[in-house]
Amino acid sequence: MDIQAIRSGKIKQLAGADLQDEDLSKSELSGVNFAGAKLSGADFTNAKLSGAVLDGANLVGCQFVGADLRASFMGANLMQADLTEADLRGSNLRGANLMRSRLIRATLSGAFLSGTNLIGVSLQGVDLRGADLRGANLSGVNLHGANLSQADLQGAQLSEANLEEADLQGANLAGANLAGANLLCAELQDTNLEGANLLGACTTGTTLTQAANTAS
Repeated sequence: MDIQAIRSGKIKQLAGADLQDEDLSKSELSGVNFAGAKLSGADFTNAKLSGAVLDGANLVGCQFVGADLRASFMGANLMQADLTEADLRGSNLRGANLMRSRLIRATLSGAFLSGTNLIGVSLQGVDLRGADLRGANLSGVNLHGANLSQADLQGAQLSEANLEEADLQGANLAGANLAGANLLCAELQDTNLEGANLLGACTTGTTLTQAANTAS
């Protein structure tokens, strides 16, 4: 396969292709179809994948640091991938496996993550404004300082999660499980906590008393 042609974006149909461990850093891959492709261990550092389709792709251990990932990753396996400072605005990650991946300081505003497995993911300082996280599993995840304002977290699993200094203003946490979560100094103005489980959660320094529909 002509790697240089792929890197320059000349080849748009790569569904099911085997590009494991390839160096695709700084490549122009916008609009490329990688559906079902075998890409584990590939390096996409600072690559441009806007509009690309990676549905069902094997992306285990891939490097996506600083990459433009405004793409579709439905059902993709991103386990142990490094997406530090990546641009995932509006990306579709429904049903993707992100276990033990790194999303530190990544931008996921408006992203679709409903039903996504995020156990063990590093999410410090991540931007999740307005993201769809309904039913997502964030148990034990580190969200220290994350921006979750206006995010939809209905029914999400956040037990033992670290939400210290997180911005949850206007977020929907109805029916979410926050048992044992750390909400130290979190921003909770206009947050919907109706039916949420806050058993054992640390709410010191929060604006919980002003939260809308506070859980009983």
